[in-house]
Amino acid sequence: MDSDSPEDVLGMIAPGFRFSIVFGTGGGEARDFAGGREAMEGYLAQREKSVLTHHVLSAATVGSDEHVLGQARRGAAFESTFVAVARIDEDGKVASLMIGRSPLLDIEA
Repeated sequence: MDSDSPEDVLGMIAPGFRFSIVFGTGGGEARDFAGGREAMEGYLAQREKSVLTHHVLSAATVGSDEHVLGQARRGAAFESTFVAVARIDEDGKVASLMIGRSPLLDIEA
């Protein structure tokens, strides 16, 4: 996701993939990107490329679910905190993904 070709993640998703990314921008404003593969392609196309880096602060796996808490940074500066949960199918592909992001809560690294 942090590269010049974030669309490479499309090879990691299952055929029936579904997702929701609740993208808070502050001041009570948020956008919900949601859908299947085509919607993810649209989400990836509108993202800034090679600008933000994502830093995992903690992670856990419970059964087929992977949980992550992290920070997005612009250079060395805090941009947002994010949480993500992915359900992995029997083939090791992401079947569903939920991400929440907010610039209003800085959880220190």
